[in-house]
Amino acid sequence: QVQLVESGGGLVQAGGSLRLSCAASGRTFSSEAMGWFRQAPGKEREFVAGMTWSGGTRYLDSVRGRFTISRDNAKNMLYLQMNSLKPEDTAVYYCAARLGAVIYTATERYDYWGQGTRVTVSS
Repeated sequence: QVQLVESGGGLVQAGGSLRLSCAASGRTFSSEAMGWFRQAPGKEREFVAGMTWSGGTRYLDSVRGRFTISRDNAKNMLYLQMNSLKPEDTAVYYCAARLGAVIYTATERYDYWGQGTRVTVSS
């Protein structure tokens, strides 16, 4: 059974930093694309960042330069370093993995999802 488990969310003041982690189990994703999505209250889930197995990345425009996605294929882990956080970054953040090598921004392209970790940025 495949599981993705996020951790690292919390409450932080604007300008602060958080590092999210995603632990995958049940299979390895060393050849597939993985990503982070977020969903704010009353809004649709949106793509935040994605990474290919070889290190290619893609970011939502509003987080580029502030967020950094990384992965450790040997440990089956995905990370999201979030710096210079803003109140508009407040959301539940989800880890996702797909059975393919290409990064997509559409949620329906991803096959596995974590349960989410909440990030709250206060002003």
